[in-house]
Amino acid sequence: METYSDQYINGGWTPSRGGGAITVLNPATEEPLATVPAGTAEDVDAAVAAARAAARTWGATDKETRLGHLTAIRDGLAARQGEIAATVTAELGSPIGFATAVQAGLPLGVAGSYLSTLADFEFSERVGNSTVYAEPAGVVAAITPWNYPLHQIVAKVVPALAAGCTVVLKPAEDTPLVARLFAQIVHEAGLPAGVFNLVTGVGTVAGAALAAHPDVDLVSFTGSTAVGRSIAEQAGRGIKRVALELGGKSANVVLPGADLVRAVNVNVGNVFANSGQTCSAWTRLLVHQDQYEEAVAVAAKAAAKYVPGDPTDEATRLGPVVNAKQRERVRGYIQAGLDAGARLVAGGTDAPEVCDRGFYVRPTVLADVTPEMTVAQEEIFGPVLCILPYRDEEHALELANGTQYGLAGGVWAADEETAVAFARRMDTGQIDINGGRFNPLAPFGGYKGSGVGRELGRHGLTEFLQTKSLQF
Repeated sequence: METYSDQYINGGWTPSRGGGAITVLNPATEEPLATVPAGTAEDVDAAVAAARAAARTWGATDKETRLGHLTAIRDGLAARQGEIAATVTAELGSPIGFATAVQAGLPLGVAGSYLSTLADFEFSERVGNSTVYAEPAGVVAAITPWNYPLHQIVAKVVPALAAGCTVVLKPAEDTPLVARLFAQIVHEAGLPAGVFNLVTGVGTVAGAALAAHPDVDLVSFTGSTAVGRSIAEQAGRGIKRVALELGGKSANVVLPGADLVRAVNVNVGNVFANSGQTCSAWTRLLVHQDQYEEAVAVAAKAAAKYVPGDPTDEATRLGPVVNAKQRERVRGYIQAGLDAGARLVAGGTDAPEVCDRGFYVRPTVLADVTPEMTVAQEEIFGPVLCILPYRDEEHALELANGTQYGLAGGVWAADEETAVAFARRMDTGQIDINGGRFNPLAPFGGYKGSGVGRELGRHGLTEFLQTKSLQF
């Protein structure tokens, strides 16, 4: 087991100011992998001070200089893709095939997309008798989750650096090892001291100190809606900007005439990917009542293909959830759904037979879910799909919009025009039409309780900029 006692601050690894440690567990074996420092408010102070000292110089660098450093980061991610995937598999439990393609592959693609976005971006424009400048927001606190640990780091840190901001990163305590690996890549890319800093620690200590720090100008947070609300309140007291990518209870709406079998199969794959630990997962499948039982049967058949197993095995499609608390949380939601009258189509609360240890949850499909049930309203964050029938299109829209969330979703129809017309009425930030593929240049973010602000592409870059106008 590796033991780490240092934080990455002001261009180098330095001993943590506190003596506490966080033990990182392998969720498939429940065995310890490593310990990292439980960062303190003093660590945060040092990191923010370094970022503040570097902010003006880094903010004044030209676009070509930033592109050079970011290209080196992109190349470092590519060179260590195998190591990244193995690290995420070990600390998160993502199956190695998924970890290679998505947990390591997606951040590489996102980093590359920001190179093209930055290359084409104009930081000033003439508006009448004014010149309007886009300037860096300043010191950014990037607080990232454990479910896509490197992707969320890259989706915040790379555009912040591209905008000319300096960064203090606080990764989730369950998955700090890939964050340390990212810090090594950044160091090798040769960024000036203080431009990027890493503090590992728990959210209630290091995260809270960072969000409330008076020298932080912008907080970019991904996580639960409850924590996001708290961060927004803290930021409001300091009159600082926030970008919040929060929870979801996304609806996948299959309209009459759509390819039902394909839509349901894609939905099952979507909701079981990463053991259901995806904020944008289509956890509610809405199907017309005349096709409802057919959809339930298709979902049950598809779910049977997701057998929990060893995440280091290339054949495994479903690994464990991240920790014991999450396992019990997900199982509790499944039981709550059954107690409320939902029909168990696949899975359940029992431990998978093939796994005698590890934080595993059976891939579960619940039918006969009604909109007032807890499982239809709250984010479960596990491999659980809820299927709801609708009477007509207006009822489908009412169900789709009937939660506090509005992060993502899907619409399937016989033709694109019908699907787009329905999607335009959904209170949702990003919607896939008939299985449209992911676009790293498109803005990602939510309506309502799913957050404020956007990530990815040009919109993700401008999140870290502020405007100034000069009249002459």
